[in-house]
Amino acid sequence: MSLLEKTLKKIVPADGKMYEKARERLFNQAKPAGSLGMLEDLSARLASIAGTLDVRLENRVVVTCAGDHGVVEEGVSLFPQEVTVRMVFNFVAGGASINVLARHASAKVMVADLGVNHDFSKELPIFHKKVRKGTSNIAKGPAMSREEALRSICAGIEIVEELCSSQPVDILGTGDMGIGNTTPSSAVIAAFSGIDPEKVTGRGTGVDDKTLKHKVGVIKKALEINNPDPSDPLDVLARVGGFEIGGLAGLVLGGAARGIPVVCDGLISTAGALVACEMAPLAKEYLFASHRSVEAGHRYMHERLGLSPILDLNLRLGEGTGAAIAMEILDASTRVLAEIKTFDEVNIENVQKKE
Repeated sequence: MSLLEKTLKKIVPADGKMYEKARERLFNQAKPAGSLGMLEDLSARLASIAGTLDVRLENRVVVTCAGDHGVVEEGVSLFPQEVTVRMVFNFVAGGASINVLARHASAKVMVADLGVNHDFSKELPIFHKKVRKGTSNIAKGPAMSREEALRSICAGIEIVEELCSSQPVDILGTGDMGIGNTTPSSAVIAAFSGIDPEKVTGRGTGVDDKTLKHKVGVIKKALEINNPDPSDPLDVLARVGGFEIGGLAGLVLGGAARGIPVVCDGLISTAGALVACEMAPLAKEYLFASHRSVEAGHRYMHERLGLSPILDLNLRLGEGTGAAIAMEILDASTRVLAEIKTFDEVNIENVQKKE
């Protein structure tokens, strides 16, 4: 049995009885029922995952998966591919946006090379999981072979296993880095949903109207040439995805298999989550959408996953930035559930009626 098959078998439903127990406590807390909105929903979900009303999110990790894309030769990005390499070094040095926001959230940042077009020294403290030096150009053929797609997903699962073998992980955030990767990510949601690429394609690094129109054309061409099968998530990943997208899918699956809540970031991270949840629908029970990106396709991804984003801050960076910020909100929700006193505990009659 392959690592992927073993992992899929380990993904089980979250604790429904604990969820109901959490909802009961929230209803009986000394406040108007439901008055803390999404915080209450989040806390109950976290309780069902952890199996306790007193959830502790002390050990926080954000894994930023990096990979390059052959489609950049089509001129779909404002920045050159070399930026991917430089940003990996910036992540390791602690000087990137995700490092700053993760420090604020008391989260550790780890970088994973899934397919960067560079030979990193084995001494560099990252997860060395390179499948290949960048995908092929999806405007001319498949991004990767089916075997490579499987390897990228398994690499993400292996990262979770390696993390958990060396430290406890209470919550896992996913992030990305890869110049050109909004193009395959938009292609992924278009492939699964059948929605016109014009509706799911955004400006990525900030391209102008002319380049955006060209980008949409590239995605349409990629879908026409590769004809990905929406009923086969591995086929979609192989034909129009990216190595880091596969790694991100593996992180979601690996986290769900270990009962770890996973907070996905923006468009690219959610593309990986989408691949994962198309393979294992139960993984959705462990998945949290950190924010709603300004990228057009992100809303459609959330709708397909049935997830409501925690934040909407007009972010469009990636790296795991939204996931790091959302971790603080999720942590606050755990304190709401565990620490707000009930009506009985403060000797007040609860006159509210359950709907």
